[in-house]
Amino acid sequence: MASQKLLEKKIKKIEKLLPKSIINELLAKLKDLDISEDKLNKIIKEVVKEYRYVEVDPGEAVGTVAAQSIGEPSTQMTLRTFHYAGVRELNVTLGLPRLIEIVDARREPSTPIMTVYLDEEHRYDKTKAIEMARKIEYTTIENVAKTIDVDLLTSSIIIVLDKEMMKDKGVTLEQIIKALERLKIGKITIEEEQIRISIPQQEAEGIVKISKLNKLREKVTNARIKGLKGVKRAIVQKKGNEYVIITDGSNFSNVLSIKGVDHRRTITNDIHEIEKVLGIEAARIAIVNEIMKVLEDQGLDVDIRHILLIADMMTRTGRVRQVGRHGVSGEKPSVLARAAFEVTVKHLLEGAARGEIDELKGITENVIVGQIIPLGTGIVELYMKPSFSKKSESK
Repeated sequence: MASQKLLEKKIKKIEKLLPKSIINELLAKLKDLDISEDKLNKIIKEVVKEYRYVEVDPGEAVGTVAAQSIGEPSTQMTLRTFHYAGVRELNVTLGLPRLIEIVDARREPSTPIMTVYLDEEHRYDKTKAIEMARKIEYTTIENVAKTIDVDLLTSSIIIVLDKEMMKDKGVTLEQIIKALERLKIGKITIEEEQIRISIPQQEAEGIVKISKLNKLREKVTNARIKGLKGVKRAIVQKKGNEYVIITDGSNFSNVLSIKGVDHRRTITNDIHEIEKVLGIEAARIAIVNEIMKVLEDQGLDVDIRHILLIADMMTRTGRVRQVGRHGVSGEKPSVLARAAFEVTVKHLLEGAARGEIDELKGITENVIVGQIIPLGTGIVELYMKPSFSKKSESK
């Protein structure tokens, strides 16, 4: 076994060549290995070689490499919407449409989904998890009623309740009555399987009366009994040894404040909601995680550093920007670079009207004017101070 002293001596020699995290990992993995000094040298040499191999050289076109590394595998992606893993009722956008959605920084994802983790008390008990799901799921009168009719003769709205749906949604008659009382539209009476809301008589008759009753019926139909706005469905799933809630729809800020929810692990696929609730750093991590998830689901192996570069560019100004003409590309300081991307004439005219100056510091603008681009060998600027020989001075 390599002695601790020998290992520390060898590691000390390469301390300046490798980052601290790799040094610590090397120490942790090598200290328990029974190997000779020769093998130890070979391992350390190989680690240094591999690290140097993946380092980025000064002047390397990291943006172009990242764009190609993500763009090319993306063409292999499928263009379908899939059912959520093991849940038939939920659809989730995957593949290329989801990737485009993320880099375009869409205000709302086409299929917003939250994964709600529960606290110690609720996560291991299915009954408690179902109770939590019922608390989260947005439930209206329409969800628990068989029919909602208007009776023109008595100027009333009749709601016929669906007992099975009430049981499924965990709704009681008292909760329904409370929801209707909040509307303050008339007197509520319970008649066996139905609820009657008597609307106070108005002087207006005919079409005006029908129109008013229909508006009130719409109000009753959409009356909230419980749950979070925007969460259409909440389904309990088992992940490992705990129960989690998958939701169709997202209301991130409110779900975190519900007692019983583990706010440290609960997540949504809506990047803008994460930025609003948790801040820009969390949004950056969410962009990385969401893109990596899309690529991994498709079985594509893309280095995370390309994704990190995109996430950094999208969030570096302190807000989430799209990679497009309304974001990263459209906000470049160079007029020529903006014009080369999209709506060329508009950018050139606006630049001329404002008297903008292009300092030709980027790649695109130098390609346009036919200069050497500031990349690779072109990044080196050589300054010379000509020295005069005595011979030339005497002349």
